[in-house]
Amino acid sequence: MADNEIRVAVAGIGCCTSHLVQGIYKYNDVEDNKKWIPGLMHPVLGDYKIRDIKYVAAFDIDRKKVGKDLSEAIFTEPNNMTKFADVPKQNVEVKMGPILDGAPKHLREFFDVADDLKPCDVVKELKDSRADMLVNFIPTGSAEAAKFYANCAIEAGCAFINCMPEFITSNPEFVEKAKKAKVPIIGDDIKSQIGATILHRVLAQLCVDRGVKINKTSQLNFAGNTDFVNLVKRGETKEFSKKSSVESVIPYDTEVSVGFGYIGLQRDKKICRLYFEGENFGENPVTILLECSIEDSANAAGCIIDAIRYAKIALDRKIGGPLYSASSYLMKHPPKRFSDEEAKENCEKLIKGEIDW
Repeated sequence: MADNEIRVAVAGIGCCTSHLVQGIYKYNDVEDNKKWIPGLMHPVLGDYKIRDIKYVAAFDIDRKKVGKDLSEAIFTEPNNMTKFADVPKQNVEVKMGPILDGAPKHLREFFDVADDLKPCDVVKELKDSRADMLVNFIPTGSAEAAKFYANCAIEAGCAFINCMPEFITSNPEFVEKAKKAKVPIIGDDIKSQIGATILHRVLAQLCVDRGVKINKTSQLNFAGNTDFVNLVKRGETKEFSKKSSVESVIPYDTEVSVGFGYIGLQRDKKICRLYFEGENFGENPVTILLECSIEDSANAAGCIIDAIRYAKIALDRKIGGPLYSASSYLMKHPPKRFSDEEAKENCEKLIKGEIDW
């Protein structure tokens, strides 16, 4: 095993995982001394380069993916993201995970759920693969499955990165378990590099800082991947996560609304529309409309590629429990909130070892 190798397991082999895996090969030859690389916040984070990441275990419940090599499974339908890198064989077989609440009726129209297959022993797979961490990309609303994977990671001595809106890192039970096991957890619900929530927060903060009173504001998101099929049906936790992220920067009560739509023809392309109604000097009306179009899964992977390396730094330093700085900067519903500016500054301090949380 290479000195700087980061051994990563992934639960949920969907579009986000596909872009995360592709990214290793897209940026494999990034020059170590080149600071500005399109798509990356940190070409090198601490001592870790993107090419140091190695995938060692994978879990899913779709018969079309289970049993395949990870390199093939990430391009298997219903995954419909863009392909931007060739991925060689990983020698990582996708294993059958627990179904629990991860296969509601509306998703079974897209997935061939392998109800007849026996789930693998996830803890054993994590230990046998010597995984450093488990990245959780299972569907929104899979509360029991998310808790199951969190428990497995902690029992196996792995860090846990929770990319979906089941609230693990703010749950005292999991916080204490992670601290006792001396494993870091980062969560919950990944922010995009540049997307609806971060843009909504920035514009809301701008209005607050400039004295513009926000009377109401809304965020509408629509795409054509299975994540949005699911969000339309059971997006309550995602809605709460997004709303609370925006509300946290507005120091007074106002109406914040979040909605989701599924348009199959858009595939993995997400369009978000932000709307503000407010008043400026003299109580004169202000209306702001903004539209952003992005490749949804790449947006998430661009942040997780850093979360993986923050988690590895914490593992190296034997830090257990929530990583507050990384969670606040990279996640919508962190256990402790900082302003985006302060969270970024704290992340840089974490990299340098000036803070240990």
